[in-house]
Amino acid sequence: MNAEVVINLKKYNVDFSQSLDISIPIIFNGEQPNTYGVAKASSLAYQDNKFIGDRRKGGPCNFETYSITPHCNGTHTECIGHITKERVSILSSLKDILIASTLVTVFPKSSNDSYIPNLTSKDLVITKGDLLALLEDTPDYLLKGLIIRTFPNTDFKKSQDYMKNPPSFLTNDAMTYIRSRGIKHLLIDTPSVDRLFDEGNLSSHNIFWDTKNKNYNPDSKDYTITEMIFVDNNIKDGSYLLNLQIAPFVSDASPSRPIIFKLNEL
Repeated sequence: MNAEVVINLKKYNVDFSQSLDISIPIIFNGEQPNTYGVAKASSLAYQDNKFIGDRRKGGPCNFETYSITPHCNGTHTECIGHITKERVSILSSLKDILIASTLVTVFPKSSNDSYIPNLTSKDLVITKGDLLALLEDTPDYLLKGLIIRTFPNTDFKKSQDYMKNPPSFLTNDAMTYIRSRGIKHLLIDTPSVDRLFDEGNLSSHNIFWDTKNKNYNPDSKDYTITEMIFVDNNIKDGSYLLNLQIAPFVSDASPSRPIIFKLNEL
């Protein structure tokens, strides 16, 4: 289905039949990415004395119990409630349906950018300079969402153990720049916008939500971070409409399925 949309008085064509899924499917009991060594996302057929929820074992239907840690088992979207004492849910935070977004590709590297705690020579990061060079000509109205793909970019990301392969992350300078551009929805293919072991600071999370010392900021309630996406190499950098789909969880995070559609200026 083709449609014409107007964004900031500019007309774009969108083919809604050409969706691009940039999530990592959760394969219960199978291969999946993992952070912090948590248990894998798993499923188990429900069973009691009279019933088993597995057709392969003679049950009348498949009827399973699922166990998952959204922050660690795959693509997930989180809200400000991830870092505040207030129990804010992603279901109450994510209100935008179609989000004008920009996809960029970044090569993480060592940097002298600021970060709390201080960067080390082993840290590979996404810098302010990286983003400034890629986005300086992008209008703000196409930056309600920002999608970051990091290189190298292989299928290994779909099953990577990040305790064995420490990922890149965003410097505080980079996140300050993101915030300055008015970006409300940030998507990245790493397991966290912060260093995985950062002494509990979550400094880049705090900059994004403008939550000094993790104090709740109602002005950032509608901002979201989506982590552990996977953007195939055949998807080109550029402008897209983003449909950010989540499970209706009343929790700080939910497994999610970001879908993007190419924006073609008329």
